[in-house]
Formats: sequence, structure tokens, C-alpha cells
Amino acid sequence: MKRHLSALACGLVSMLAYTGNCGADTVTDWDAKATAVASPAALGEREVAIVDLAMFDAVNSIERRYQPYLEQLPTSGPTSEDSAAASAAATALAGLHPEAAASFKTALAEYLAHLDAAPEALANGTRLGEAVALKMLEARAHDGATAPDPYRPRTKPGQYVPTAVMVCSSWPTMQPFALASPSQFRPGPPPSLKSREWAVDYNEIKELGSKTSTRRSAQQTETARFWLMVGPQAYHPLARQLVAERHLSLLDSARFMALFAVTLTDAYVAVFDAKYHYEFWRPVTAIRNADLNDNPATERDATWQPLDNTPMHPEYPCAHCILSGAARVVLESLGQPMPELSLTSPTAPGVTHRWSSLDDFTAEVANARIWAGFHYRFSTRVGTALGRQVAEYVAGRIMQPVSRTAQR
Repeated sequence: MKRHLSALACGLVSMLAYTGNCGADTVTDWDAKATAVASPAALGEREVAIVDLAMFDAVNSIERRYQPYLEQLPTSGPTSEDSAAASAAATALAGLHPEAAASFKTALAEYLAHLDAAPEALANGTRLGEAVALKMLEARAHDGATAPDPYRPRTKPGQYVPTAVMVCSSWPTMQPFALASPSQFRPGPPPSLKSREWAVDYNEIKELGSKTSTRRSAQQTETARFWLMVGPQAYHPLARQLVAERHLSLLDSARFMALFAVTLTDAYVAVFDAKYHYEFWRPVTAIRNADLNDNPATERDATWQPLDNTPMHPEYPCAHCILSGAARVVLESLGQPMPELSLTSPTAPGVTHRWSSLDDFTAEVANARIWAGFHYRFSTRVGTALGRQVAEYVAGRIMQPVSRTAQR
């Protein structure tokens, strides 16, 4: 908690400076601000989805080229799209982080002061953005994302179990943004512990994912540490780069960023549904208890540890893999050829990774989770495929174009 509050404070300091010259447009500027102050992991992706959807519905209320995500509000008189987007984002962020509301208000005022629009248009846009964001916050206020942790450990009366709080144990019952239900694309179960597939993947991660592995190369270790980052900071920079490269209009930028955020958030919902349904053991548990799985091809290592601390949720399927698979589909929706995309990571300071192929991108993410000692090979394959299913469904369901006659 202290780490998140520190990150939030640092993000707010950076927000006070106008960043319009650094970003591609108002939408990506404020997506970057939202990413900087987002809560950890899945909760942060949900927050950015709310912010990006508010910006989309605000700008789309002016142009009306797409079906709204929630609703279109009426406009009258000249209305600035940029002020509507900025106001929607700042209002949503203030609602999500009320302890920092004053800082968001200051950041918005600074941003609006640099916009080139008539005062009336700025004022109308600001009011529109605020109204849209308040409706978006109200719609998501009781979606179940922040419900108390209901996880019940498997135990016997009087027997000790680890007492750490689980991650997103309430998300299997969360209201998705676009999916019909969290279990809509739930995959089949992991392989049998008596199978050859289990033994092969068990032995791969036992060798390559160990903290003391001598088979994992220095480059593989760097990649594993690079992908220890989680949440919107791990994927949203790629979407913002593509917006800038494709020179999207503000409304198309808003739609693309909202689609990206919704897809990744619903991917989280889908993967946590599967994780808590199957409750499959992590490598650190499986390898220390291999004498219990009735498979002679898997030997126990009583002191085995992964490269880093295992995330506190069940193993199957791989969450980073579903996110990278989902991100790929949305990124590809803007057409080919794909420009070179790049990322930096707070968990691998000074390192930049670059991809000109999204095949290479998704493969890297999958391998990184094996090299970190977190996920089996079969889990990465299922996760990546699940991400594609979620993304294809979301992309074909929300914020669709409307006919010209329906635009006004």
C-alpha cells in the first residue's frame, strides 16, 4: 500500500506539468496520466478503462460517429473535443482517487489553459466531459471489482495455511465491461498430472524458472525480470505509440484507447474466472510436492524457488499471456504493417525492448513467465489463445460505427 501511495504521489507531481507537446493527442496524454497513477495490476487496468471510456463517450457525444459505450449526452453551441476529453479524464480520476481530487483539478486547469479554443467552447466541453465521467463512475461503482477478498483456502480444522491476501479473488463475479459473463470463454482444464504433457512442462520450468538456474541465459533472465511489471504501464504505451504513428483523429484515438483498455480489463476478468475455478498449483508448490502427483517423470525438489516472488493467485492460465494476446488483436485492428513498438520496464531499469512483429511480442511475454518460474508452457498457450478470443468478441461488440443519418 505504501508503495502505491508513493507511486501515486510521484505521478501527481508529473501531472501538474502540461504534457501536450509530449503526447500524440489529448486522449493519449490523459491515458498516460491515468496509467501513471493507476492502482496495481488488474485494478489499475479497470481504472484506466473507466477513464478512457469516459473520454470516448465525451468526444463521441460531439461527433456521434460511433455507438456510445454508455450514452451520448446532448451538446449545444461550440464545444471543444479536447476540453471534453480532458475534463472527462480528470473527473473520472478524481472519482477513482478522491484523496487526490484537488491535484487532478489543478492538472486539468493547467491543461485547459494550453488548449487553443474559444472560451465558450472550452467551457461547454469541460461541462460535457464532467457530466459523462460522473455517469461512467456511477455505472461502475458497484461492479464488484473492489469487493472484499472472499477466498477460502483449502484446509483442515486446526491446520495452518499461508495467510497472505489473494489477488482479485472477487473478479470471477465482477461485472465485465463487454463480456456477457466472466466465464464466457473459460478454457478447459489443465492437463492431467499423470500425462506426458504435464511432465514435459513441469521439467522445463523446473530447470529454466529456478532462482538458481544454470540453463537460463542472462538475456532470458533480463526478459523475465522485464515482465515482472504489471498493470496498464505494461501495455498502454504500445497503444499510445500506435495512435501517434497512425495519426488518428481525436475521436478515433478515444475509441481505440477505450477499446484497448476495455479489452485488457475484460481479459483480466476472464483469466481470474479461470484461475479461481481451477485453482491449479503454481510451480513452487508443484515442484516441492512432486512426490504427490503420481508421475514418475517428475522429481521433487524440496527447496526449489522461482526467480522472483510468485503472484498471489492460482496458476492456470497465464494472466500476462491473456493480456498480450488480447493487446495484439486490438493493435492489429489498426492494420499492417506494424511499426516498431518499444517498452521500458520499472522492474528492469535501463532496459528497452523493441518489437516489429507481434508474434515476437506475444512469444516473449509467454517465455518470460516460464523463465520467471511462474507459469507452465501449456498455461501460456491457453492464456494467449484466451486473450485473442476475448479481444475478438469485445472488438466486434462495443462502440461500433453508426450510419451517417444516425450521427445527428
